[in-house]
Amino acid sequence: MIGDAYLAIVAYIEQGGNVLYLIAIVTFLMWTLLIERIWYFQSEHKRIVGDASDEWEGRSERRSWSAHEIRASIISQTSARITGSLPIIQTCVALCPLLGLLGTVTGMITVFDAMATQGGNARSMAAGVSMATIPTMSGMIASLSGLMASTVVRRKIEYEIESFEQHLTMDH
Repeated sequence: MIGDAYLAIVAYIEQGGNVLYLIAIVTFLMWTLLIERIWYFQSEHKRIVGDASDEWEGRSERRSWSAHEIRASIISQTSARITGSLPIIQTCVALCPLLGLLGTVTGMITVFDAMATQGGNARSMAAGVSMATIPTMSGMIASLSGLMASTVVRRKIEYEIESFEQHLTMDH
């Protein structure tokens, strides 16, 4: 069972070319970072926001210019921790289809090479066409899956940052 899956993956990569390795690495990185952000919200988020809130609430004075600057600093630092690796995740989402296009170009080069050396033999061109379309599809699928998940995480991040900003009152 596992051996069959491994052989299917190896055959798929052979059909699609070496660019699929890059797409797989970027996709693995993207999903690792997405899972890390989900884990962060499940385990660390409340403690980090609580510590930052306690730091602000521990101040006796919150109306002066310096208090406003300290509040802005606390919000900035906490927002950076809440955001975490989201920019890298979004870069991976954008990079996957571009790597797929790189696979398309390399596959088409294979097609043109086959045409030049074998004179338009349909069998030799078919391998190149396969090598051109599989990475495109793989990059798009990886990007779409990451896009959906990163949108959910991005909305959660935006909500939590806004909620945190509103929580830090300047009442005394």
